[in-house]
Amino acid sequence: MTAPALPAAQGAALDEGGVYRTLFAAYPDALVVADGAGTIVLANPSAAALLGYPVDELVGMQVDELVPDSTRPRHAEYRSAFGRNPQARPMGKQTELVAKRKDGSEVVVEIALSPLHDHGNALVVAAIRDIGAYPRMKQALQRARYSEWLAQIGRLAVDTRDPQVLLDQVPRVAAEALDLEVAMVYLLLPNALELRIASMAGAMPGEAVGDRIANRLDTSLGFVLSQGRSIIVRDYALETRFTVPRAYLDAGLTSALAVPLSDRGRTIGVVVVRSHASRFFGDDEVRFLESLVNLLATSLQRVQSEEALGHAQRLESVGQLTGGIAHDFNNLLTVIQGNLQVLGDLPLLASDGQARELVEAAGRASRRGAELTGKLLAFARRQVLQPVAVDAVDMLKSLADLLRRTLDQRIRIDVDVPGHPLDVLVDPSQLESALLNIAINARDAMPGGGTLRFHAERCAALPGKVGVQIDAADASAGFIVIAITDTGSGMSAEVRERAFEPFFTTKEPGRGTGLGLSTVYGFVKQSKGALTLDSTPGLGTTVTLYVPPPRETAVSAIPATASRSIRPGLAVLLVEDDAEVRAVMRRFLEAFRCIVSEAPSAEQALLAIAAAPRFDLLVTDIALGAGMRGTELAARVQEQLPDIAIVLMSGYSAELLEADSGSPPAWELLRKPCSREELGAAIARVCRADSAT
Repeated sequence: MTAPALPAAQGAALDEGGVYRTLFAAYPDALVVADGAGTIVLANPSAAALLGYPVDELVGMQVDELVPDSTRPRHAEYRSAFGRNPQARPMGKQTELVAKRKDGSEVVVEIALSPLHDHGNALVVAAIRDIGAYPRMKQALQRARYSEWLAQIGRLAVDTRDPQVLLDQVPRVAAEALDLEVAMVYLLLPNALELRIASMAGAMPGEAVGDRIANRLDTSLGFVLSQGRSIIVRDYALETRFTVPRAYLDAGLTSALAVPLSDRGRTIGVVVVRSHASRFFGDDEVRFLESLVNLLATSLQRVQSEEALGHAQRLESVGQLTGGIAHDFNNLLTVIQGNLQVLGDLPLLASDGQARELVEAAGRASRRGAELTGKLLAFARRQVLQPVAVDAVDMLKSLADLLRRTLDQRIRIDVDVPGHPLDVLVDPSQLESALLNIAINARDAMPGGGTLRFHAERCAALPGKVGVQIDAADASAGFIVIAITDTGSGMSAEVRERAFEPFFTTKEPGRGTGLGLSTVYGFVKQSKGALTLDSTPGLGTTVTLYVPPPRETAVSAIPATASRSIRPGLAVLLVEDDAEVRAVMRRFLEAFRCIVSEAPSAEQALLAIAAAPRFDLLVTDIALGAGMRGTELAARVQEQLPDIAIVLMSGYSAELLEADSGSPPAWELLRKPCSREELGAAIARVCRADSAT
């Protein structure tokens, strides 16, 4: 290879050949000189470093051996074309160039070719540069690697339904992608006072998976939670925003990056990566870890939503079953209660005190049975509610005063409510019963005393696990949150899962029916609200009710109408498919001196009306076997007899709810089992309403 001549003044002092040999050897780019046949005749150390071959091994190799198999034919064509027209030019203007290393790996490069002539020999020098060595290219490659890691976690998030699998993988991926020694996931416990180490990669002094860390503002975790944003620690030894544990410094930890883990705007944990070296965390690193954390949060939200939906579906199935059972029981109880009441009025029992006591005891038992079916219907969301505007603040204060007088004096009761009213749209008696049920459960969980806390506030945005329970249309006006917290024994995960199921209880036999929380669940759901249960063994339980506020239209209580005497000789058509229930109702009506005609079906009732010119009152069950329903019968009868009064009965409250929404206001709805007095009051109301029109 002929070197160009140096100026004479310099040439006298320098060895030209030595200078160019030194320049060739020291040049930072890989330089390879090949002859016309493509055989390498010279290579510099940079070429050896880039391609992974010793210099003496490169010399004598064919250039084609440094080209990936897939591109060798194209490379051969290019080399042939260059031989026909050799001139200095760059390669790869139209395609990406890749060099093959000795170990089989590939590196993206750019190549510049220059023809040389040495004593008549045609040579080509190729200057090869690793594009990845460029700062911008390094950054682009690093971003690409981050994207690959995120794609890997994204695929895992889609494929797995076990959140722990993702929790275990996130710190490993974070540590490997960022080339750090330690990565950890901390999750905030429901009490918000502690965080639990859910998973980790690497080792931390004094910390292990499952450990609990206090959530204090003077700690790094507490600081991140309070700030709600990512923070960078450049040097633990110089940190002033929070207290650094001495163990961190003794272990040689220097820098860190922490990102909050959020669930629909609520911070639920922190992901932290730590390094023994002083690391610079730029925007790319922060964005990568934040994206990784967002994937984890989305996966946890999805699993949580699926679990909540599955639980709600299971409870819905149980509710449908219990609602049907309650309907059948109500018909049986109607017969039992009715006959007991008729039996109690017999003159023979007036002189037999023991017999009267037995009848009264049976009556009390049947009423308790009716209360039990009422609770089943409450769980099944089949009870008839009368929602009105209720001030939750006033109700909580009143309830707290009552509980202070009745509960164990070792239980402290706190009320945390705003100084202004918080109106909710609920049935007031059912809300009070629900809160009392929760308070009694809390009392039983604190046999040695503790604190029972009531809290109420307005809530504009619902947490994720609540949003899945409520239709978007019902959530538009926001909700009032009523939370009841105790410091009792808490519940295990297994107990929490079944807490709202009817008849499930952890209490001793005889101390509970297992219907307390199930009726609360049914009441809140039927009121177009939602509820959550957060509990930790040994730390206590929080039951949170999300109930709707009143709508724009004012809601007022339905005033009770006083009973009035029933006109003797009232012509009544009684329609009931159950013969024993029909017999009880006939006795009740005859006790009111009504003239009663019976029909076991709607079709026979219409025949009776066609045969008789006049009836004053129709008393009909809604469910009449396989034929026409009672609501349709009532509508057809009223077409023929516009002045007739209507009383609808059912032992299944869902039918009453449906009838209530689709029936004229003048119709009276009566739930079975009913007493003679309740039937009489319903008849008096509907007949008075009818006469008023």
